[in-house]
Amino acid sequence: MLAAFAHIRGFRIVCGTFFLLALTLFSVGCGTSTKMTSTTPPPSQPSYPSTPPVPIWWTPGGSLLPAQTATPPPAGSNDFPLTVSSPTAGASVPSPFTVVASATPKNPIFFMRVYVDQVSVYYTASNSINTQIFAAPGPHTVEVMAEDNDGSMMGSISAIPINVTVATQSQTTISGIQNMPGWQSCSAVFPPNSQRAGQLCAAGNKNVPSSAMTQGVATPSMDGKSAQFSMSAPGGAPNTAYQYSNYLYFNPIAGGNGVSNFTYDLYFWVDHPEYPQALEFDVNQGYDDTSQGTGGNPIRFTWGTECNLRGDTPAGQWDIWDDSIGFWESTGIPCRANQEILANQWNHLTWNFHQMGSMVFYDTLTLNGVATQVNKSYINQSGWTLEEIDTAFQMDLDYEADPYNVWLDEVNLTAD
Repeated sequence: MLAAFAHIRGFRIVCGTFFLLALTLFSVGCGTSTKMTSTTPPPSQPSYPSTPPVPIWWTPGGSLLPAQTATPPPAGSNDFPLTVSSPTAGASVPSPFTVVASATPKNPIFFMRVYVDQVSVYYTASNSINTQIFAAPGPHTVEVMAEDNDGSMMGSISAIPINVTVATQSQTTISGIQNMPGWQSCSAVFPPNSQRAGQLCAAGNKNVPSSAMTQGVATPSMDGKSAQFSMSAPGGAPNTAYQYSNYLYFNPIAGGNGVSNFTYDLYFWVDHPEYPQALEFDVNQGYDDTSQGTGGNPIRFTWGTECNLRGDTPAGQWDIWDDSIGFWESTGIPCRANQEILANQWNHLTWNFHQMGSMVFYDTLTLNGVATQVNKSYINQSGWTLEEIDTAFQMDLDYEADPYNVWLDEVNLTAD
């Protein structure tokens, strides 16, 4: 992949190529003390007038865009029940702050979005949101909008604006991403049960039915909770029908335009580093400024990186993604199987990125304690209509579709 994430990424002929903290609150009774429980009623929906139905022009088969373009949200709407339990009106919050919301539409949900001062910073095709939003210090209007689809290409809207003040912003690390909920996956194209069914995803030769992710794995792990990713061709190898096929896993862990520096830090374990065509590690940041009117200004910053174990000449170099031409570029930094990439032990990978203006910057790569300055920059991707900050991992099969496993642990994204 990294495709244009949905990673529409181009792929070479010889290969291709956020965040939910589940908090469990519990009470423990001691001796003969009585367990005390209390309930807090959910916040009531503010009384806004309903808005007329709006047209839906986007369909997965009719657009290369991953979502309908964001538009300025109404100043509140009550077409169906929408609850925002966090943040609360008038609250003073840190950055990132948590947005928790749920919608009960009359028809199937089309999407939910989070806007900060009319900048769409988070998109989901679900009817609930529980995520982290980055915003600069100061007063902001946070608006949650939900839209349904009545089946006739028209949608009803509910929207709740909330005024908050971001009191502080500091460097923040979202940690343990490998075990968070919210992971999505796809092979060459998005699967039939997804909103983007049939759209290009990880590219590659064809869809692979035999790839899996397992969370909470005890061995191998560094902290007892790694995630295992497996990939193979049906019937085993060699199977040239599935050669150069790919599988992408990604998690939209956050949203926001209030951060521009990122450190992607993780450990990975490969049982057969001689088998993958490539292993890909990505970060994406997208948002859409709708304050200037319909259509907005959707952009995405894509940091696509891959250890191209078998595709370069010579084989075994780190590649980075150039969105301006839609292709990979070799850095010349080695990542050879059983040399820089060690078998059956933990490899520690750290990427430092930043964005500025319309540019994407790859700063530093550190692998197993060896730091290398990359210092490459490219133009960002415009017109991208799915807003989020996500982390991604992709597996690529080689020419014989040799099977292999990768474990990820202590996957962290630091942003400021």
